Amino acid sequence: MDQTATTPHLNAIKKIRLEHEDEGVPSAIREISLLKEMQHSNIVRRHDVQHNDKCVYLVFEHLDLDLKKHMDSNPDFKNHRIVKIRNVLRGIAYCHSHRVLHRDLKPQNLLIDRRANLLKLADFGSARAFGIPVRTLTHEVMTLWYRAPEILLGARHYSTSVDVWSVGCIFAEMVNQEPLFPGDSEIDELHRIFSILGTPNEETWPAVASLLDYRSTFPKWPSVDLATVVPTLEPAGIDLLSSTRSSAFCQCH
Repeated sequence: MDQTATTPHLNAIKKIRLEHEDEGVPSAIREISLLKEMQHSNIVRRHDVQHNDKCVYLVFEHLDLDLKKHMDSNPDFKNHRIVKIRNVLRGIAYCHSHRVLHRDLKPQNLLIDRRANLLKLADFGSARAFGIPVRTLTHEVMTLWYRAPEILLGARHYSTSVDVWSVGCIFAEMVNQEPLFPGDSEIDELHRIFSILGTPNEETWPAVASLLDYRSTFPKWPSVDLATVVPTLEPAGIDLLSSTRSSAFCQCH
């Protein structure tokens, strides 16, 4: 409970153990510094930072419901999906306008403020400012089901498109009420993506063969109509979903 406020209220505390994390100190500092700059109605508010020799504690506003739980518990969720995805787009647009990549967008990291009827981006532990080398973190960031194909293929340099890809996956999940690409490994995830969007080649994705994990032996799938993938989505929604396919993979189609 917040003891300093006139009206007591709950806070959420994120504990980062510095001794258990190879990148604990820079990871904590990065999240603290990025969140200090992120002041937006669709981004979770950070209230305070406390620390000792072993841990850093980030104090946030308390939001007890995430998008995943909300979708699972609300059969009429589809009536509010456009409002929710608009909140996600506003939040991520704000991040990108401040030169920050979130890099771990998924339903569990989107929190719902029920009083304000807002959805807010949370968990900036994997976030990066533009231009920071991604080094070996490339394959660890982003939950598999929402990971852009360029990351899966081993790209070391990427842009805002990786967040936009995740938003598209989340939007499709909001519509279908199930994940769009629920792969159980990186190769399975790639195959699921290719089976819908088509297997990339040098013509559709120049220099794709130079990516570390690209294989010429990938099965050759043609692309399919998105309207068959999300059959209950109206044409305007299909257009919106298509616009989120802006990773390097989809810019070339």
